[in-house]
Amino acid sequence: MKSQFFLKDSSIFKKIMAAFLAALLPLMAITWMINEKGSENIRSEISESVLNTTRFYLDSLDKEADRISRYLPNYVMDRDLMEIATTGNDISYYERARKILDIQRRLELMKNSSPFIKETRAYIPVIERTILSNKFETFLNEQEYASMQQYAKLYEEPFIYWNDRLFISMQYPINTVKNPIYIVAVELSTNKIKETLSQIGSSRGGQSVLLNLERGWDIESDMDPALLEQMKSFASDKRELQKDEGYETLLYDGKRFLTVYKYSKLWNSYSITCIPEEKILGSLHMYRTLFWWACALAVGIVVFFSYFLIRFIYRPLMKLVHSFRRVQQNRLEPIVIDRGADEFGYLYQAFNDTIRSLKTLIEENYEQQIRNQRSELKRLQSQINPHFLYNCFFVLCRLIKSENQKEKAYQFCLYIGQYFQFITRNDEDDIPLELEVNHSRTYVDMQSICYGDRIQVQFEGDVPDIHVPRLILQPIIENAYKHALGNMIQQGELWVHSERVDHVFTIYVEDNGRSITDEEIEQLQKRLRQSSNRMEETTGIMNVHRRIQLRYGEEYGITVSRSALGGLQVKINLSAN
Repeated sequence: MKSQFFLKDSSIFKKIMAAFLAALLPLMAITWMINEKGSENIRSEISESVLNTTRFYLDSLDKEADRISRYLPNYVMDRDLMEIATTGNDISYYERARKILDIQRRLELMKNSSPFIKETRAYIPVIERTILSNKFETFLNEQEYASMQQYAKLYEEPFIYWNDRLFISMQYPINTVKNPIYIVAVELSTNKIKETLSQIGSSRGGQSVLLNLERGWDIESDMDPALLEQMKSFASDKRELQKDEGYETLLYDGKRFLTVYKYSKLWNSYSITCIPEEKILGSLHMYRTLFWWACALAVGIVVFFSYFLIRFIYRPLMKLVHSFRRVQQNRLEPIVIDRGADEFGYLYQAFNDTIRSLKTLIEENYEQQIRNQRSELKRLQSQINPHFLYNCFFVLCRLIKSENQKEKAYQFCLYIGQYFQFITRNDEDDIPLELEVNHSRTYVDMQSICYGDRIQVQFEGDVPDIHVPRLILQPIIENAYKHALGNMIQQGELWVHSERVDHVFTIYVEDNGRSITDEEIEQLQKRLRQSSNRMEETTGIMNVHRRIQLRYGEEYGITVSRSALGGLQVKINLSAN
């Protein structure tokens, strides 16, 4: 669900790429699963095949060893062997030679009975000779003879491993602990055992080993010593887990090996065969390589598809989106048409036509607003000037008649000049706020001469460096003098202050007049809210309010409320940007 919401708010490019990958990735995943499943099936079938082969050859070794062990007593109980071992040199040389030849023939017959027998021999200590199947004049190797005795075996399996040679022996008498009369031993052919083991996995490039962990011997054919040590560790793990047979995949020298193992109770040994996995899965490795090439090709396709989307769809679309954003910022700039007669070329042309139409409409509307604004300003000037001019000359005449008011008359003339110089300067619609405040101070200074100390005026607050429409503060102050302070008997107060909150700069004009009621304030506020729908001729607050809204927007302008001084509070909201 989160991914759906993410795509819902994403760009078209992301959505198309997501759809493309949603179609491509499952196909790649299915291909990978088919390849891996095929590899696993082939690995399992070959492992079972090798395990069956291991069972067969190990069973053959078991049967041969068991057959040799069961037939060995028949040769141990040979009468000629007993006679020579007991009489020794007491019989004649001829008789002894004849019996030895008979023994040799029987030993040779035993040797030829199995391809796994390398040599058969009889150890006779009384004559200090070892009789072989084809040789008589041999000496008795004391160490070898001692190794063949039963007391040297402390384990159940019939095999004796001595000097890298494997034997099955039996002594006479059987129950003698030491110094038997003679011993008959069969030396097994380790080469034949190696040859048998090699047949298990040699066709697939594998190597086999027969490991006896308790006696510490092994029979293997040219196996890497490091690999052999790993096989010993592997066999130890299986013995601890009491697992007799199975197969696993091991990692050695950066390569994977299929390892098949089988335990023989008779030999007390593990037969382990290691086959390189690349020999087994050669064709599938080729398919895996082809799969990675296909992945690389898919990446190339994704890159090409992404480049195609970005070049022919995403960039033109973003170009159109950025153009719309510029329109939102009141930047009506046409798009450079660099497309042919395709869909984007049509959209670009339609966008440029729309921009031209908007420009025409905006210019007409803006010019109309400017004309209205200037018309209201001129009307305000024309309405204010005659009335105020009459009052000014009346006050000036009064001051001139008075003998001790000539200095005030002179100052008043300066104020009148500054005032009407500001009023009659029509070349600029917007002026610095500092000039507007200075003009208002000039007006207040003129009124101070008229009213004397009866009205106290206080200006507070910083004046930011911004431009505002002309005559937005002085008419409000004039309105306070005219309707609130001019006719007051008690002391009048006028407080002009300001504050800035974020991007809004507010000028407060407050008085302590008592003539306005709460109902009248509410009615005035209502008229201000509906000023855009009222076309009557008016001056003062309504005029200033409309011109501010024309300049900055409907969220700015004038609001009125009850002042903390008791009279009217007028808030002039301006943009500080």
